[in-house]
Amino acid sequence: MASDPLDEFFDSVSARAHRSPRKLTKIVRTAYPIGVPALILKSSTDRLGEAAGYSFHLGTPDENLRRIASWLITSAGNSQENLLKMVKRLWKRHGREDVALAALLLANIDHRHLGTNPWGELAKNISKKEPAEALLLSIEELLRAGRPLPDNSIINEWCRSRVVDGHLALLVLHAGSVRGEIIDQDVIEVLKTVKIPPGDSLLGRIKSRLVAP
Repeated sequence: MASDPLDEFFDSVSARAHRSPRKLTKIVRTAYPIGVPALILKSSTDRLGEAAGYSFHLGTPDENLRRIASWLITSAGNSQENLLKMVKRLWKRHGREDVALAALLLANIDHRHLGTNPWGELAKNISKKEPAEALLLSIEELLRAGRPLPDNSIINEWCRSRVVDGHLALLVLHAGSVRGEIIDQDVIEVLKTVKIPPGDSLLGRIKSRLVAP
C-alpha cells in the first residue's frame, strides 16, 4: 500500500511546533505543494494570484487544505488559542492558500470555548483592501460550517466603519439572502450608505440587489 506524502509530512512535525503560531505558519507553507502533481500551472496561478491581490497562489486543491486544517485543529486539541493567532499571520502573508486555510480554521475552531466570535475575528484580520474572492471564500466557509449570520448590530458597525468592512457586510448579507435569510429594512437602509469603488461591478450588482425596493 502506497504511503501518503502529506500524512508522512504531518508525522514528521514535532508536537512542540504546535505551540508556536509562527512556526506553524511556516510549516503549512511547506505543506501546500506536498502531493500536488507537479504544479505544472504554477506560473499561471502566480499571475492569477497577483491579479487577484494575493501574494502567491500555488494551486493547492481544496481537499489538501481541508486535511491541513483538520490536522492543525486535531493536534491543537482544547488549546486552540494559537490557531487564532495563526489566522492573523496567514491573512498577513496573504497567499491564496493562506486565506483559504484561515477561513477553514475560523469556521471550525471552538469559538464557544475561546469566547470569540468568528465574524468578529474575520473582520479584525482583514486589511483595508481585500479581493472580493477572499472575503467570499471566508464567508462561504463560515456558513458551510453552520455559523449563524452576524446580528444586525455587527452589520451596522461594519457599515459605519472601514470601507472594506462595509463590503464585508454586503457580501455576508448577499450570501445569507441566497440561502433564504430575510434582511431587516433598517439594515437595508444602512447598506445604502456603503461606498462602492468605481468600476466594481460585482459589489455594485450585489448592493443594487440588496437595497432594491
